[in-house]
Parts: sequence; C-alpha cells; structure tokens
Amino acid sequence: MAGTRAGVEVEGGPQLRRAFRRLGDRCGDLRAIHDDVGELVAEHAEDLAPRLSGRLAESTRSRPTKARAQVTAGGRGIPYAGPIHFGWRARNIEPQPFLYDALDDRRRQVVETYATGIGRLVDRFELEAPR
Repeated sequence: MAGTRAGVEVEGGPQLRRAFRRLGDRCGDLRAIHDDVGELVAEHAEDLAPRLSGRLAESTRSRPTKARAQVTAGGRGIPYAGPIHFGWRARNIEPQPFLYDALDDRRRQVVETYATGIGRLVDRFELEAPR
C-alpha cells in the first residue's frame, strides 16, 4: 500500500537513531524489535480486515527493517487492498481502514514494546538514553 503511513513517534528518536547508527551491525536487534511491533499490529489487522474470501486478511504481514516497523496488506494477487482500506468514492466503496484501526488499538502495546526493547539495547550497549 504505497504512500500510506501511520506511526508512533518516539521522543528523542533522532538522537537514539544516531546512537544506534554508530553501533552499526552490532544492533541487528533493532530489526527484531520492529518485527515484534509489526507482528502486534499485523495480527490484529488480520482480525479486523473485512472478509469475503479471507485473502485480504491472510495477506497482512509485518515487514520490519532496521529503521522501522512496517505492516502491509495486499499484493499482486490482491489489488483491491488499497480501495478497501482507503475507499474509492467513484465506485461507492467506503473506506475500511483496518490497518490504521489495528495500530490505534495496539498503540499502548507498541509503545511498551519499543520502550522495553530499546531500554534493553541502551543497557546492553551502555548508550546514553535520549532526554
């Protein structure tokens, strides 16, 4: 779903990212944290996705990188994911923003997962915590 974003902003994020960047490859654990966060949201989005055949719900995935948690739905065989999620006024399709709703519903757990995971990395690598 290109061009769509919903997220959680981390206070002190730029300083923390710079500190992790200095660690380089020793910080592959950050990707694991992003995967944990993505899975929290993706599993709930799968439950919230509208169903006819179930293919849209089954296409919901966590796609973590070193830089972010990302959740996607749809793909080559499911081109209707965008119109279902965002709606399509010309075709009288009402938006059903199940990905955004999943993030909203799991926001507290997302923040807790980041706080715990990043706290462990800060301790492990003896970084200065962001202020």
